[in-house]
Amino acid sequence: MAAMIRLAAVGVTAVVLSAVLRKNTPELAVLLTVSAGLWMLLLVADGLRAVVLLMEELAGQAGISEVLLEPVIKTVALSILTKLTVEICRSAGEGGVAAFVETAGAVLALLVALPLVRAVSQLMGELLI
Repeated sequence: MAAMIRLAAVGVTAVVLSAVLRKNTPELAVLLTVSAGLWMLLLVADGLRAVVLLMEELAGQAGISEVLLEPVIKTVALSILTKLTVEICRSAGEGGVAAFVETAGAVLALLVALPLVRAVSQLMGELLI
């Protein structure tokens, strides 16, 4: 709960300051947005680590190879990074760049998920034999 209060305080402060800065110096408003976003990510970094550790623990208990878990974690990380980058681009008024970032993020997510797709197809082949 304390982390969410800090996140809300940083977010609201950043929005108010960004609105004031955007009138005269939009470049500084974008820098403020990026800085506030990075600060908020640092606030939740321990939580992200805890989620990854839990996923690894559960995968170990279920007997799932880390080779299969890694693409899932990478895909989620790519999704978060893509979403943040797209929103920063849109906030800066660069909708075209945001669209390209979304497309590139989707392609990279598919690329990272290929080992998982390969493993599933091998399992399906084994089940059919």
